[in-house]
Amino acid sequence: MMPFQPVVLATDALIYLLVLLAGSLAWYTRRHAHLRAPWRRVARSRTAMGSLVVIALYVLIGLLDTLHYRPASGEDGNGQARYASEVMSVLDLIATPLREHSEKTYSAPFATHLYARETIELPGGGQVRDFPRLKWGGAHLADPDADRGADLLIRVLGGVVLGGTAWLLSLAVALRRRGHRWRRWWRDPAIGPLRSAAWAGLAVLVLLGLTLTLAGAYHVLGTDKVGEDVFYQSLKSIRTGLVIGTLTTLVMLPAAILLGIMAGYFRGWVDDVIQYLYTTLSSVPGVLLIAAAVLIMQIYMSNHQDEFNSLTERADLRLLFLCVILGVTSWTSLCRLLRGETLKLRQLEYVQAAQAFGVGHFTTLMRHILPNVMHIVLIVVVLDFSGLVLAEAVLSYINIGVDPNTNSWGNMINSARLELAREPVVWWSLLAAFVFMFVLVLAANLFADVVRDAFDPRLRERT
Repeated sequence: MMPFQPVVLATDALIYLLVLLAGSLAWYTRRHAHLRAPWRRVARSRTAMGSLVVIALYVLIGLLDTLHYRPASGEDGNGQARYASEVMSVLDLIATPLREHSEKTYSAPFATHLYARETIELPGGGQVRDFPRLKWGGAHLADPDADRGADLLIRVLGGVVLGGTAWLLSLAVALRRRGHRWRRWWRDPAIGPLRSAAWAGLAVLVLLGLTLTLAGAYHVLGTDKVGEDVFYQSLKSIRTGLVIGTLTTLVMLPAAILLGIMAGYFRGWVDDVIQYLYTTLSSVPGVLLIAAAVLIMQIYMSNHQDEFNSLTERADLRLLFLCVILGVTSWTSLCRLLRGETLKLRQLEYVQAAQAFGVGHFTTLMRHILPNVMHIVLIVVVLDFSGLVLAEAVLSYINIGVDPNTNSWGNMINSARLELAREPVVWWSLLAAFVFMFVLVLAANLFADVVRDAFDPRLRERT
């Protein structure tokens, strides 16, 4: 009997396809010097290398949360394996203590007692209004008031030492493989980007070390209204943000590229039809279109509940549908840019020579037009990623985003809106969502700026 049953959700399949496409593109780029050159310029940037380490950490967490399965729950009367209806991920398995250690209600970060007073029954009889002790947070402390400070200090130092040791070992192995000496690594300006990546890696490993030493004993970012760990919710929200930022692009690109270069190349009535199409679509308020589409999807899922085996599959379908709607409403700007660039390219000598020699339109588009507009596609895709991540938070805040059962930063912010109105104020859910989203968007924007400078031919000519 297998201990688990693999489950592939709709967004999982598209993420696997996206990883395969990214790997194929990387392999193709390595085989062509003119494609490697811009990426070498990116690799020589300290900002890009440091940002790439942060983005890689988010991507790793998102991929771990994409590997879904159903755990085995025993055997039936015929000896066949039975599997639980709950769909879990590898990230859930790794973060089992965070997932299972739930409290009764709110508790502050690193707290050992609940955030609100309750009536407590005394052992000898009677009652008292006080802050009850948490079930899991700081449960190992005999006297929380006296021992918590020293315990936190020891665990913080242990996490820093653990992360620093892992960083030193990783750095020593990397330097040995590349044939560098420690003195050159510290002083040589030629490997400055690698130093930036290494320092970012140090920060990441120290944070991982602190997570290992602190998260198992305390609620690092507190708990929410139903007692769930906010740090666990923040980690689970990473996949939602990445799915919105990447799968929406996968939906948007084919229509934007195809219609954009067709409008600029063929002109005439083809250009008029395509311009009318994206102008009309751009005139429709995007929020209203998304709200109408999500409402239709909700009605469909309510009327066909028997088609979904679990709440996870239902929430995943709504997430996929949101990616499709965002892709449909966001391809017009890229299409307009590609149309303008294609209008310029079709007047160049090599395109006119191909037309004069009778080369087919499809061959001309694929060999002469498409390769020369890909820098615009790549720049727009990288720049739009952070905007799409923020769009999910805004849409979920007004209840037309992802399913409420899906962990996302938008849902965390939406829940925090009510928590900020209570007394005392519950601030950590909003802060956690803000910090996780801010770090990802900042890293993506910094990396996008470097990619734009490296791939824009006009900037290269000035340099």
